[in-house]
Amino acid sequence: MLTIFIAAPIALALAGYAFTAWKTRTLEQAFPNVGELIDIGGIRMNSVFVPAGGTADLPPVVFIHGASGNLRDQMHAFRNRLEGRADLLFLDRPGHGYSQRGGPENAWPDGQAHAIARLMEKRGIGKAIIVGHSFGGAIAASFALEHPEKTAGLLFLAPATHPWPGGVDWYYDLARMPVIGWLFTRIVALPAGLSRIDSGTRFVFAPNPRPDDYIEATAPALVLRPATFRNNSIDVANLLDYVRRVQPRYREIRTPTVIVTGDTDGVVYEEIHSRGLVRDIEGSELVWIHNLGHKPDYVVTDLAVEALEKIAGKDRDLQESARRAEARLAKDHGE
Repeated sequence: MLTIFIAAPIALALAGYAFTAWKTRTLEQAFPNVGELIDIGGIRMNSVFVPAGGTADLPPVVFIHGASGNLRDQMHAFRNRLEGRADLLFLDRPGHGYSQRGGPENAWPDGQAHAIARLMEKRGIGKAIIVGHSFGGAIAASFALEHPEKTAGLLFLAPATHPWPGGVDWYYDLARMPVIGWLFTRIVALPAGLSRIDSGTRFVFAPNPRPDDYIEATAPALVLRPATFRNNSIDVANLLDYVRRVQPRYREIRTPTVIVTGDTDGVVYEEIHSRGLVRDIEGSELVWIHNLGHKPDYVVTDLAVEALEKIAGKDRDLQESARRAEARLAKDHGE
């Protein structure tokens, strides 16, 4: 009997390990790299660069995805809307998608901001509007602080940028632990995560509907690969301490800035992060939208494009556009 009690957990662990190894390979076959790996000095970063050609009416735009994401997320939302209007750079953050992780500095938003700055140089982009969604908002703010000469403006979409009460979900803390975390990411995280891909992505969009093609188009399951899951967990677990240290410096930011957020965001505290940014960044504009969740990049894409236009100096009434978006969302909710 004792042998059974010992053997059963070992067998389950081995099965989980084998399944994770197999599924990691099948995920990479199903969602191969669509970008180009470029050596930026010490690591190779993955990105898709879409040049505007001779028709650009906007400055270059760099898109920084959030936690658990990759470059496909922002590219699916914005490429068709902006192609030809600006040089577009969609990137996998260090340790995400198909980018290498690099050194320990890339476990923090400022380290990732430095890596993005080097990637911009390699791509021939001198200055750009930086778009940060969710966790990417903290990196966008750090980018403006560390590389103001490369920052033409900032667009924050449902950002995570300020200290919040509490911590993070338990599995982030577990996954970043030295030994237990290694076992967790290689035995448990992937099979458990696959069972939640559908419900989890719907939660991120809620109360708005998730696009039917979202999972196939953006490959969120890539984050479940062991190394990527661990990198993502370290990023998320480090964020609170980081923004506690850096948030007082946001007052140094001097660039055109727009923050687009919803009042029904179930992922981040919009009252803390978005209202904090408009308070801290002089001259910034907050676009607050009723019935909008955590994905303004998909739900109010046209408004986000208008925000880019306003940052670039065009005359745009974002508050009026927000009211039109609210009317549409209210109709969707039967209000």
